[in-house]
Amino acid sequence: MGTGKRGLVATAVTVVCAITVLAAPGTAFASPEPSPSPSTSSTAVSTKDLEAVRDKLDKLYHDAAVATDSYNAAEESSKQQSAAIVGLAKEIVEGQRKLDELKKRAGAAAAAQYRTGGLPDEAQLLLSDNPQEFLDGAGRVLQGERATKGLIAEMTQTQQDLKQYAADAAEQWKKLEAGRKAKDAARKKIKKQIAAAEKLESQLEEKEKERLAELEQEDALKAQTAWLDSGILDEIKGKASEQGKKAVEFATEQIGKPYVWGAEGPDSYDCSGLTSQAWANAGRPIPRTSQEQWKQLKHIDIKDMRPGDLIIYYDDASHVGMYIGDGAMVNAPRPGRNVSIAGAGSMPILGVVRPDA
Repeated sequence: MGTGKRGLVATAVTVVCAITVLAAPGTAFASPEPSPSPSTSSTAVSTKDLEAVRDKLDKLYHDAAVATDSYNAAEESSKQQSAAIVGLAKEIVEGQRKLDELKKRAGAAAAAQYRTGGLPDEAQLLLSDNPQEFLDGAGRVLQGERATKGLIAEMTQTQQDLKQYAADAAEQWKKLEAGRKAKDAARKKIKKQIAAAEKLESQLEEKEKERLAELEQEDALKAQTAWLDSGILDEIKGKASEQGKKAVEFATEQIGKPYVWGAEGPDSYDCSGLTSQAWANAGRPIPRTSQEQWKQLKHIDIKDMRPGDLIIYYDDASHVGMYIGDGAMVNAPRPGRNVSIAGAGSMPILGVVRPDA
């Protein structure tokens, strides 16, 4: 890529990294005065130990992200099942109303027969000595038989429909209950993983937290630089669609809002909550979770991506960000962080999907 553009991107990434560090909770920066030598603290943590802590934190937050996707999937499924149950309930009410009406019609037919002495229409017809009346009556009898058969068939079908609606509703209730259990299990796992991560971070001194944040940003910058040095940015020339522009505008307007697992706005988001709401705002509803976004949306080569496309991260598709151009993306990173801009290559990329393909 051109030196000017390369320098611009590098500068932008540096600024982004600095902003992310500033936004990190519990991060404290050293004062201008000289720092005490390591020998003055018997509890100083080595860089190697901090790397181990960071690896542990990454695993805890990654597991929390996977559980969050499971929670979101169960939540989405529960919404769909609840809607299905409501729909079936309406069908049952309508079916029962229809059946009651059919029973009234059958009762009226029986009452009319009783008033004529209980004789079937055919028998009454044979007693007629008027040829024209006989011919007219024959037509009416045939119509009546057809109507009776039709009435019986309709009643039978309505009863079968009601039985099927009830069975379907019972099945949806079972699925809803299973979904609730799955959601509850995911919720417990999320809380457990986040609590363990927060406990681990709380055991660090302020300077150790600062160094930990620096290590995190150093690794992100290293990955982003390697991604850019591959020359990929020279190949990415796609321009955003109109819907893509709207999605990017919405996502970037959320910068600074906190990550909260399971959140879809407007005050907080998780990673897929941000991307799904951005595209919903652009008039293109997409799946709620990053894993379903990866499964259901059209896959795009990285070199062909354009602003608004979604970058799926990690082998299990547990994280997602939105490409905004110039090698950058916007995402809701993890608990304790805010919606922010980061290098598109700062995490392991699984692939890219396009909501408005």
